Amino acid sequence: MTNLARNLAETAAASPDSPAIRLDDAVLDYRSLDDRSARVAAWLAAQGVEPGDRVAIMLPNIPHFAVVYYGVLRAGAVAVPMNPLLKSGEIVYSAGDCAARTILTWGMSLPEAAKAAAELGIGCTDVTAEDFGAALAAVERQTEVVERSADDLAVLLYTSGTTGRPKGARLTHGNLGSNTATVVRMLGMTASDTVFGGLPFFHVFGQTCGLNAAVQTGACVTLLPRFDAARALEILARDRVTIMEGVPTMFVGLLAAAEAAGTAGAGGTEGIRFAVTGGSAMPVEVLHRFEAAFDCPVVEGYGLSETAPVVTFGALDGPRKPGSIGTPIEGVQVRLLDDAGQDVPEGEVGELSVRGPNVMPGYWNRPEADEAAFTDGWFRTGDLARRDEDGFYFVVDRKKDMVIRGGYNVYPREIEEILYEHPAVAEAAVVGVPHEVHGEEIAAVVTPKPGTEVTTDELREFVKARVAPYKYPRIVQLVEALPKGPTGKILKRSLSVEV
Repeated sequence: MTNLARNLAETAAASPDSPAIRLDDAVLDYRSLDDRSARVAAWLAAQGVEPGDRVAIMLPNIPHFAVVYYGVLRAGAVAVPMNPLLKSGEIVYSAGDCAARTILTWGMSLPEAAKAAAELGIGCTDVTAEDFGAALAAVERQTEVVERSADDLAVLLYTSGTTGRPKGARLTHGNLGSNTATVVRMLGMTASDTVFGGLPFFHVFGQTCGLNAAVQTGACVTLLPRFDAARALEILARDRVTIMEGVPTMFVGLLAAAEAAGTAGAGGTEGIRFAVTGGSAMPVEVLHRFEAAFDCPVVEGYGLSETAPVVTFGALDGPRKPGSIGTPIEGVQVRLLDDAGQDVPEGEVGELSVRGPNVMPGYWNRPEADEAAFTDGWFRTGDLARRDEDGFYFVVDRKKDMVIRGGYNVYPREIEEILYEHPAVAEAAVVGVPHEVHGEEIAAVVTPKPGTEVTTDELREFVKARVAPYKYPRIVQLVEALPKGPTGKILKRSLSVEV
């Protein structure tokens, strides 16, 4: 049996009294988490949900997410985690696309979810309501975990849709189980660890590296439903967090909060063994500053929803190269391919392509997308990367983000890295905008650090002095904040650039 929910049942049997999920003063131990998820499984069966059926989950990082998630898996059904901030039309699209049987949500998301459910003609339940708690108490817990094979679907994750309508990435019990086990080994995670749970569980990074990895080992996840840097600092200290996981914007926020509070390098966060970052490129300058301020190594990894997610990872106890996404994890192969599907020479840029037990079998009912995404069994990520002489990989940029100015390729990440070196820059995003002469022009949108003053001319000259003439941004704009997605990732497609 390879049902991912088996990890919870085994951990609960071995360490029933150990804390599993913490949200401030509320603590759910493994016995309770297992019992409640078993009752959710029984409740779902009573609602007519059968193995293989899809169940939409619209919850933030609250204990109910873990209860419902493992309950769905335990029942042999397929979890479809969705952003709790989605509007009814977006819910209708994803839940309708996968023919979800029901929607499990909470109070704040209930109006939009209920509206969508009514349109689809399916059930919708507030799992935080008292009557749902009473319903669970009234059912007899489902003690067994429904058998699933490694190839059976466990989770359906709808991608962000940066290039069109969201597609459902089909992740199997084998995909998630293998990646979770590898993450546990790489991190050396044990039952004595406390993991920062600020990454949303409806996203694959937080789900695999946070929730699933902790449950497999008996570690505790301390939750922050909505990221706030000052609150995150308090949680890191209060709960003696040992593993910090986040996307780069979280690290930027933590640095600013620590500096504002005068607690950089102190404040009770010295228990952090290491920090893990992924989701998007970590600016090297931010990495160095965080390591110095919090006195812990920052290890960068790389992955996608379609790869469950981890593909490469930096070494915790070996040589690290700042700016590198590390080397392929155990059992996973990586190639860099040109447009014709051929390997590029060492040191040159190619599309990062992946093969391994973590790679999804394909998208939900999207044969044309599968055909475009796979070449001879290799999943083509859409990310451009290079490999150095030591086998370390460096993501250069998204293939679609690359700017071609006057026939020259410009990788926005390179320019962003330089902007982050400027002492007044908090965040930066570089994009291409149409230009009648050069085809595309380079534009930089920058958020200054609080209390600093900087001009667009100053930033333009700062970059110009450090790159070839065709690379520096002719257009520079200052904004109060950059648009971000639910995981904190900067949304370049939502940038408004005045030309």
